Amino acid sequence: MSATHSGHLHLDDNVREDARRRLLSLKGHLEGVLKMLEKEDVYCVDVLKQLRAVEGAVDKVGDLILRSHLRHHVATAAERGDSDALVDELMEYLKYRR
Repeated sequence: MSATHSGHLHLDDNVREDARRRLLSLKGHLEGVLKMLEKEDVYCVDVLKQLRAVEGAVDKVGDLILRSHLRHHVATAAERGDSDALVDELMEYLKYRR
């Protein structure tokens, strides 16, 4: 949680569990890529394809969390009076997004 919030905003429980489950699956996928790299005859493009799949899956987790944030926090910011703080947070986040 951001330091700008006093504890009243949090990640939806269902979204948190979905993200956790997806990341555990990704952990297994990454372990598979590491095993690929242990093989001397591994083909570069095969590794690149697997890494792209991992990146795509990580992006989907980020999108899931961003969608939840927009739906549950940004959409209600005016009611709470913290619109400026939420806009600032999202602008900071967007600096790091590909």
